[in-house]
Amino acid sequence: MDPPAALAVRRPVRARVGVGAAIVLVLVGLGIAVLVSAVGPGGATQSLPPSAPSTPGGSGPPRSAAGGVTIYVHILGAVAKPGLYLLRDGDRAVDAIAAAGGFTPAAEQAGLNLARPIVDGEQILVPAVGETPVITPGAPSAGGKVNINTADEAALETLPRVGPAMAKRILDWRAKNGRFTALEDLMSVTGVGQKTFDSLKDLVTL
Repeated sequence: MDPPAALAVRRPVRARVGVGAAIVLVLVGLGIAVLVSAVGPGGATQSLPPSAPSTPGGSGPPRSAAGGVTIYVHILGAVAKPGLYLLRDGDRAVDAIAAAGGFTPAAEQAGLNLARPIVDGEQILVPAVGETPVITPGAPSAGGKVNINTADEAALETLPRVGPAMAKRILDWRAKNGRFTALEDLMSVTGVGQKTFDSLKDLVTL
């Protein structure tokens, strides 16, 4: 038999070993609980849903408008990602160019009015340096009428009583105020009185 002194030494050692084993078991249990909580039904590990992938330009709208009315705009030419884009109603040309990844180094920016509002169905063509700028109006207007929200200077000049100076004032008003929301808004343009408006109202549309 062991001497009493040896037994007295072994008892506290065994007690400490027992406490250490209990702590290890508790830690192992906590680890198992964490693993179980991270596993969903059927044993599949749960994870956050991935963010929606960006669609390359040309194969679908890569940018969705959060809330509000949305419009489609076709952007092509000297931009990083030409294609069809979904933007917000009220966005301007600068927003459309940004959605398409911005200008390429070859882009001719001087002839573009980045401050003008864009409209649904519009096509924006960014020319390269040395190319003749082409202003493409928005969606075709019904009945051959001139869309005063998308028409360029040349299209406006086809209207009676509208010369280069008047066309420029209409474009300036549009750049400053945004879209015409009613035909009567034309009378807010300097030089468009009641008689001029009466001659235009059946020839224009929004």
